[in-house]
Amino acid sequence: MTNRTLALDDALHRYLLDVSLRESPLLERLRAETAALPTANWQIAPEQGQFMALLVRLMGARRVLEVGTYTGYSALVMAEALPEDGRVVCLDRAGDYHAIARRYWHEAGVEARIQLRTGEALACLEALEREGGEAFDLVFIDADKANYPRYLEHALRLVRRGGLVLFDNVLWSGRVLQAEPDSDDTRGIQALNRALKADPRVELSLLPLGDGLTLCRKR
Repeated sequence: MTNRTLALDDALHRYLLDVSLRESPLLERLRAETAALPTANWQIAPEQGQFMALLVRLMGARRVLEVGTYTGYSALVMAEALPEDGRVVCLDRAGDYHAIARRYWHEAGVEARIQLRTGEALACLEALEREGGEAFDLVFIDADKANYPRYLEHALRLVRRGGLVLFDNVLWSGRVLQAEPDSDDTRGIQALNRALKADPRVELSLLPLGDGLTLCRKR
């Protein structure tokens, strides 16, 4: 019995994966290909992806917005959890990684459910707001951390009441503890975490999953 979150050593983490992770061979291949890239640390943990897919199913979500796509792993797990008429809208800077993402989306047979818009995230979010349209059920934010507080405001305007906004990397490998932050990204995450704690517009929970995942439910 314990009254605090258990610290996972490598052996216990391996056990967690062995008894709970149901990663398809396709997702495993995508994760392995991503692991060979110099930016492999941008990849979400597979158990986090599985958790996000479960959230999509539990909510009965049809519309998902992702800010920051990389090689497409998180978009793929969420798209697979959507109904046939569901849609994931991905916002990401133009880059070589999208060729990897599209290849796996095609192989999984979900490319029709995923719309990739390229450009700076803030500009893309502003464009979505101008377009109007149906609100999103879930928003997942995993882009540049310096702008996390600004992404929050856009996300709350784009998500439906009762919908979820998820922020990745909110523990930032422990750098959130820095009294004198070493980067704009660290400052952005610290500012977001402080703001969310006091924000009456949301209910929230910060989970020690992957590099820290915050769930916000819009009131």
